[in-house]
Amino acid sequence: MFYLNHHDRGLKTKAHLIAKSLLPENQETPIHFLEEKITPRSLTFRRNHFPYPKFPIQPFFLTITGSVKNPLIFHYSQITSMPSQTITALLECSGNKRAHFEPKVFGDQWKEGALSQGNWKGVPLSYLLSLTEVNTGAREIVFLGDDSGVKDGQHVHFQRSLPLEKALDQHVIVAWEHNQKPLSPKHGFPFRLIVPGWYGMASVKWLKTIHVINHSFSGPFQTDDYVYYPHKSEDKDSFPVTTNRVNSIIQHPLDRQILKPGKHEITGLAWTGEGVITSVEISVDNGVTWKAASLHNPTQKYQWVKWSISHVFEKNHESTVKVRAFDSTGQSQPDQAFWNRKGYGHNQVSQIKVQIEN
Repeated sequence: MFYLNHHDRGLKTKAHLIAKSLLPENQETPIHFLEEKITPRSLTFRRNHFPYPKFPIQPFFLTITGSVKNPLIFHYSQITSMPSQTITALLECSGNKRAHFEPKVFGDQWKEGALSQGNWKGVPLSYLLSLTEVNTGAREIVFLGDDSGVKDGQHVHFQRSLPLEKALDQHVIVAWEHNQKPLSPKHGFPFRLIVPGWYGMASVKWLKTIHVINHSFSGPFQTDDYVYYPHKSEDKDSFPVTTNRVNSIIQHPLDRQILKPGKHEITGLAWTGEGVITSVEISVDNGVTWKAASLHNPTQKYQWVKWSISHVFEKNHESTVKVRAFDSTGQSQPDQAFWNRKGYGHNQVSQIKVQIEN
C-alpha cells in the first residue's frame, strides 16, 4: 500500500481507489500517490463494462480458432511455460479526464486517475499465432473476454479486435502475471491481452478466445463504443479510438490548494502512445510564458516520465499553473481538447489553480 508521510508528526496518509461507479465496479487511481515507477496492484484503476465473471473450479484454457491452419486449445500451464517477456507499460482508459470535457458528455466521469503503470509478463501474441499458422488473407484478430452482460437489449461478451499488423507487434502479449504475481481476478485472471501504446479497451481482460478473421470485426465495443464521434447527433466523420494521445497530469500542488508564499515544487507525469516524451513545459501565468521542466527518469516507450520544476510564488496572489508535453512524433497537447460525443481521448493542456496566502 502507498502512503504519504507527514514528517512533522510521524503520521501517514493511506491511499485508496476513488469510486466512479459500483455496479459494475469502476475506480480510479489516486494520482497524487504515484511516486514510483510501478503502480501497486491495490491502486491499479479498475474499468469494467459488466459484473466480474464467475470462475468455474476447473482448469483454464485459451482457444485460438478461425482462419488458421491449426486451431489450438492451450491449458493454463502450457501458456505459462512458453517463452515469455515482461513489459513495463502504462494503461490508460480512453475515458480518462472525461469529466473535463466542455460541453459535458455522458459516461463515467473519470478525472485524471484512469491511469496506472505495471509490469506485465506473458507470451508474445505473435508466438501463439505462429503455432496456429494464420491463413493468407487474414485481416484482424478478435479477442473475447469472459465478462458479459446486457448491452442495447442483447446479451454480449466484451470483444475487441486488432489489425493483424498490430497483433503481430513484438510488444503485444497474452499476460498471466502483473507485478510479479498471477493476474488478480479483478484485473483479468487467468489471461489478459496487453497492447502497449493503445488505450486500455484494447487490453482485453479475462481473455478466453482468440479468433482470426478475414474481414472487419463489427462488435458493439468496436463500432459503437470506442469510436470518436465529433458531432453531437450525427455519426459522420467518426473514427476508431486506438493509440494513447500525448498527455500529462499535475500531481502537486493540488487543484485549488492554498500555499504559503515562497518556493514550491510543481510535479507530475507525462506520457504518450507512440514514440517517447521529449519535453514538458510549465506555465505559472495562465500560458503567457512557459519554462522547461526537468525530466526525472529516462524516457522509455510505453512508460510515463516524471517531471518537476521549482517556482517561487508571491504572497496574496492567485496563479493558474499549466503543463504541456511533447513527444518524438511531433505531437503535443492542444489548448483545447478534441470534443467527441462519448468523451474519449481528452488530452488538453492540463491546469490547476493555486492561491498564495498573504
